[in-house]
Amino acid sequence: MNPSRMNSDHVTEPEAELLRRVGLIRPSLTPAESKVADVVLAAPAWVLRSALSAVAARAGVSDPTVIRFCRSLGLDGYQTFRLRLAQSLATGATFLHRDIAATDSPAELTSKVFQRATRTLQDVAGQIPADRIETAVAMIAHARRVEFYGLGSSGIVAADARHKFFRLGLQAMSYSDSHLHAMAATMLGRGDVVVAISSTGRTIDLMSSVEIARDAGASIIGIVPPGSPIARLCEVPLEISVDEDTDVYTPMTTRLAQLTLIDVLSIGVALKLGPSLTARLERARDSLLAKRIGERE
Repeated sequence: MNPSRMNSDHVTEPEAELLRRVGLIRPSLTPAESKVADVVLAAPAWVLRSALSAVAARAGVSDPTVIRFCRSLGLDGYQTFRLRLAQSLATGATFLHRDIAATDSPAELTSKVFQRATRTLQDVAGQIPADRIETAVAMIAHARRVEFYGLGSSGIVAADARHKFFRLGLQAMSYSDSHLHAMAATMLGRGDVVVAISSTGRTIDLMSSVEIARDAGASIIGIVPPGSPIARLCEVPLEISVDEDTDVYTPMTTRLAQLTLIDVLSIGVALKLGPSLTARLERARDSLLAKRIGERE
């Protein structure tokens, strides 16, 4: 049984918000941390009212292992973990996923897809610490060159990112072929930035290219799941958890979250560049207006 899809008789809706994240990162945890995850998923209400040592004893691990588990979630410790769970209970901020069924009408299908997309963006908005966004924006704004790497649907996001940052006047490129971004990574050096985009954070070819770029001296930003192997290679991991089954469908809401995060970074960079960017954007706008019917000046 997939631990992220637990029976609603045992998990209240507010708890499910944090539990989904635990279930998503469980495969990337160490064996000891996985034991803690199993306790959390099996008895979330008990964990909420229990001390760290009690959770460690029930999982059969040491106290520091519980702390490492919390940090794998992107939290700074056990108290913050309990606070997150308590906040979810207090606010009732949840989204109970309803799987799409073959019998759904067009109206039901539309409702489910839009509800899921909306909830995903609301959830992801609170997952990334503001200081990491600030650091990533500064790195890109001052980069000599920025390259976006992705594969599959994440490669499409990389191409969108290249388009946005190219318009800001940055030396930006994107690669969605594993051979190409592996070769491109060898050409990088200090002052260059790579943004690695992955819905799983476990793709071997992308990991290899990130390692090559890092060894060449480039700084690495990752838009990846928490605790994933690629996240551990990044100087600034922008970790997002999305509850999505990609075994049948290509990542949908994950892609939306990635694209929105790219928008956050691009707007942040534009603001950081300030007035010097305004004239450049106006020239770009004027060149596009000349190519549209009824909008020539």
